[in-house]
Amino acid sequence: MRDRCIDLLTPSIESSQNPVVVDATLGLGGHTEDLLARFPELIVIGIDRDPSALLQARERLSVFGDRLKTSHAVFDSITDVVTSHGYSQLSGVLFDLGVSSMQLDETDRGFSYSHDAPLDMRMDNTQVITAFEIVNHYEPGALVKILRTFGEEKFATRIVENIVKARAIAPLNSTMELATLVKESIPAATRRTGGNPAKRTFQALRIAVNDELGAITRAIPQALNLVEVGGRVVVMSFQSLEDKIVKEFFVEASTSKSPRDLPMELPEYAAKFSLVIKASEKASQAEQDENSRSTSVRLRAIERVAA
Repeated sequence: MRDRCIDLLTPSIESSQNPVVVDATLGLGGHTEDLLARFPELIVIGIDRDPSALLQARERLSVFGDRLKTSHAVFDSITDVVTSHGYSQLSGVLFDLGVSSMQLDETDRGFSYSHDAPLDMRMDNTQVITAFEIVNHYEPGALVKILRTFGEEKFATRIVENIVKARAIAPLNSTMELATLVKESIPAATRRTGGNPAKRTFQALRIAVNDELGAITRAIPQALNLVEVGGRVVVMSFQSLEDKIVKEFFVEASTSKSPRDLPMELPEYAAKFSLVIKASEKASQAEQDENSRSTSVRLRAIERVAA
């Protein structure tokens, strides 16, 4: 949804005298490349927790010189990052949540249940906690909670029981080893529908390893606080847990706090934001046909309308 994201950010960029946008999930820089090419006066601050992605993005976008500024950080440090680059307000913020295509395609990162690799799943390979640590050393109760909360896995208890039995004999080391164990833990009738039975477990572990939902919960309020009047925050989510967090923050920010029984809006209680997209948008059918990973995306956007 690159073109749609840029269209949503365009009014806030064009209305600003010195436009600055944060790409909070820079990745390989696809969205940022188009933004910088389309708006010659624009500065983009690119944030990514993945050192490899940052290196590749910097090389790819070097033609734009100092119009691109980058920081190795988790996006919940957005306020500190923006301040460190000498800015206090933004024209817009773009979030492309979840694991990136590059990370999925690098099989040795351990994000995929379709290829054998070490149990890693770190978006930032400088951090300590890996999926191996969680699977092999967390208490059973904590593991069940992770699978239920982050993967919405109804067979979490059965999966964890089998993990505990297996790791008592030898550590679980590989993605295929774990995927096979998960498959064998789920009833055959359930395995026939819903895709790979390991999908929910791998999602849950990845979210836990990278504290993804915690980072979103901390980052969205900061992004809303940083955008100037007319500025927009645009978010792409790829699973329901992410989208629910974003939706709740956006609804809260765009809802008047005036008492309901008053005949008029009190200015001091008026909402400071307005929803640009009333619900959420999906990728077009054409994009879904071309890129199956876009099927689950949900796009939301909000604009600051008052200081």
